[in-house]
Amino acid sequence: MLKKVFVSPDPGRSRLRFAARAVLGIGLAVVVCGLAGTSLVGAIIGGLAALLALFTVTDATVRGQALTTALLPVAGLPVLTAAAALHGLPVARDLTFLAVVGAGVYARRWGPRGHSLGVFAFMTFFIAQFLHATADRLPEMYAAVLLSVASAAAVRFGLWCYERRRPAPAVPAPPAGTGLARITTRQAVQATAGAGFATVVGQLVSGDRWYWAVGATWWVFVNTTSRGETLVRGFRRVLGTVVGIGLGFLIAVPVAGSPVPTAVLAAACVFGIFYTAAVSYTWMMLCVTLLAELLYGLLGVLSPGLLALRIAETGVGALGAALAVLFVLPVTTHAVTDVWIQRALRCVHACTAEAAARLAGTEGADPTPRVAELEQLLGRVRLSVAPLVHPLSPMYGRRRRARRVLDLLDDCAREIRGLVAVAADPEASHDARLAAACWRVEAAVEALTGGGSVPAHAGGPRAAEPALAHLHGLEHALAELAAPLRSPSGSRLAGA
Repeated sequence: MLKKVFVSPDPGRSRLRFAARAVLGIGLAVVVCGLAGTSLVGAIIGGLAALLALFTVTDATVRGQALTTALLPVAGLPVLTAAAALHGLPVARDLTFLAVVGAGVYARRWGPRGHSLGVFAFMTFFIAQFLHATADRLPEMYAAVLLSVASAAAVRFGLWCYERRRPAPAVPAPPAGTGLARITTRQAVQATAGAGFATVVGQLVSGDRWYWAVGATWWVFVNTTSRGETLVRGFRRVLGTVVGIGLGFLIAVPVAGSPVPTAVLAAACVFGIFYTAAVSYTWMMLCVTLLAELLYGLLGVLSPGLLALRIAETGVGALGAALAVLFVLPVTTHAVTDVWIQRALRCVHACTAEAAARLAGTEGADPTPRVAELEQLLGRVRLSVAPLVHPLSPMYGRRRRARRVLDLLDDCAREIRGLVAVAADPEASHDARLAAACWRVEAAVEALTGGGSVPAHAGGPRAAEPALAHLHGLEHALAELAAPLRSPSGSRLAGA
């Protein structure tokens, strides 16, 4: 876990800039709220609104990000109004919260913008419970949300918009005609069912802090697709919370809400949330937990008993998510893993074809976008295979095969990157051997994705010509993939 955070590559220092900008944007939002005369509660809701605006908006283009950011209050303020108005009506409040959960998850079918607006709407309701918001505080909270989103936008799109200097990332859409295309509907039902369980049991544990359980259920479902991914994420959430609570006893409790140390530590937690999010959900949850403890210290309610209660409510929420994905319209790891592996292999095929066309001198042939798409697809493969390679997985044979598949797909990506780099050289030449090797690579991919027999790769010394060497390495990796992708009975990895 330590290696993931401190040794993981950070190309272009994107994670570092992402985290540093978040500290700057959230800090500015809190200062602006303070200058506007809001209370401590207003400053907290403003800081959290800025955090969400900077964290959840992930559109591919800067213009898309700006539009989504502008729409956040449109999604959040009506929910905030409902949460405050229903504060004294528990049954209506709980039913509305569940409706927000279902709608927020269902909105993911509209891509990154739907996801962002759904998260912001849910978290607005959650924050209202966190701060015990009532109708008389609505004007102040409206002002805090609007000022903070505007402050975050000013930093993100004005002061430090580093995205303008780099191409938009490739974001592979779920392939049509599969279970992935309907995943949002299933997950909306699952999340609502899990949140219903968390609401009931969470209130039995604590009538004041029950919403922690609902929050745990919600965040377990974010960025997961199959039941295996959800179960692993639930485990990591509980682990991060427990470790964060332990640190809270050492850090947050002694600070006891003292403003300056709390501000410094909160800034460190914000940096940690943004810096670790892409590489370790456990570390991110540790930082989130510690940040929540610091905020409770500012509100004057932090105590050892409250920290113990958070562990219990987080466990309830994770259990609710687990029960939902196991028994309510389950989406198997098999279905998800198989689709993403096939998508990655087809992208290898497309990369090879584009590189071959570039080497042949075809005008307009450019494999670079395909390479970016391949990296995104391999990320999805790793996420879907995570339950199979988890150290606690009891299925040793499947775990070993899944790791082998990941290693070989990484080999394919490395050879593709090398081939594309050679193809970009204007001095690179094309000959009949390259054409034949490209054809063999494409045939191997067709066999792997279509269930046919993959021809064995002929051994021998590695070719001296760089493009041919990369193609031979690609052939070898694809030939080796046939064994772990299929069990002796002929089924694919995920279904073995």
